[in-house]
Amino acid sequence: MDRSPPDACHRSRARFTPEEAARVAATFDLKHLPPAFYEDPYPTFHALREATPVRRTGPDGVLLTRHADLMTVYKDAKLYSSDKKIEFLPKFGDGLLYQHHTTSLIFNDPPLHTRVRRIIAGALNPRAVADLEPGMVAMVDGLLDRMAGKGRADIIADLAASVPIEVIGNLLAIPHERRDPLRDWSLAILGALEPQPTPEMLETGEIAVRDFLDYLRELVAERRRAPGNPERDVLTRLIQGEKSGETLSEIELLQNCIFILNAGHETTTNLIGNGLYNLLEWPEERARLLADPSLIESAVEEFLRYDSPVQLGNRVTTGPAAIGGVALPAGTFVTVAIAAANRDPAVFPDPDRLDVGRANNKHIAFASGVHVCVGLSIARMEGRVAILRFLQRFPNYRLAGAAVRGNRVRFRGFLTVPVELG
Repeated sequence: MDRSPPDACHRSRARFTPEEAARVAATFDLKHLPPAFYEDPYPTFHALREATPVRRTGPDGVLLTRHADLMTVYKDAKLYSSDKKIEFLPKFGDGLLYQHHTTSLIFNDPPLHTRVRRIIAGALNPRAVADLEPGMVAMVDGLLDRMAGKGRADIIADLAASVPIEVIGNLLAIPHERRDPLRDWSLAILGALEPQPTPEMLETGEIAVRDFLDYLRELVAERRRAPGNPERDVLTRLIQGEKSGETLSEIELLQNCIFILNAGHETTTNLIGNGLYNLLEWPEERARLLADPSLIESAVEEFLRYDSPVQLGNRVTTGPAAIGGVALPAGTFVTVAIAAANRDPAVFPDPDRLDVGRANNKHIAFASGVHVCVGLSIARMEGRVAILRFLQRFPNYRLAGAAVRGNRVRFRGFLTVPVELG
């Protein structure tokens, strides 16, 4: 059945003509992208995957766009390292931004990665996650009540950005009155990860890490004086470590608290915002989900695939390697295009169609292998609750103005999506 909506004028163009694709693939430069790429990167990813799936990005770098090639990288964490010390030092300088991005869980290899992940995963245990859902449902319903009172809303400011801040704030037991600066700090720190950050972005990120660390030192000191229940209070669990005696150093503790907020905030904001926007572009899929709410779990997986919140990742080779017949010497910087892999027709039939009931959805929005997202169960729960409850409360919502994208390459989402609630 063709579910393509006839009036979806804002939908992704999906493909270039053969002539356009050849030109785009030949001139692609990850550090100098045209404005159209930020609006819709998928035609470019299709062109690259078909013409140059292992695309040179300079004398010592490649960009991968095929699902199979990304899985090869994810499966071999030893050959394809996540350690960013060599890459980030010239980019950030030897400051707090560098310290954060080389200490947090995501940018480290075993055994450090294994030790830190084990402690964080222990803190994000099923009981802690399950305990969050009733409070989250009540919180989302409260946000929806406020929207209903106005008759219109901004999906990002009024819902998508609020949900993860509250959930992670509850997980770390951060007092409500002290959560206001968290979103701005997160955006600033993650903004520095763009392929070509400006000096202003780097300065803002450095200041954000400094202020965030000062904030956390005070919070950690309070929690050391008055510990919470380590089975439910993630910060207490991180401070106390595992029962085996394994603990985080002070720097590891502070920087990974920042990581938990950043990883759980931006990605989930984008999941919720992108998902609800995509349903505007695919009205038949919106009607399908409304008619059968049991599809929400597969719908969330499809939102993650179709418009991946995290578009790019990075690795570096620790020895000689080969991908797609291309030799990669040791020290090759490998950019993995998650968004491109998630629309690879070799894995996903009709990849440019949103299908809320898509089966066997092998997307890699959460990465894979030892670095698979440690908080994926929380992100899925947030997406499921926020998207479905909004949709059921406001089934006829529609755009009330221009939706504005964040214009970032690594993270895909919106700054604002104004809607009439109907």
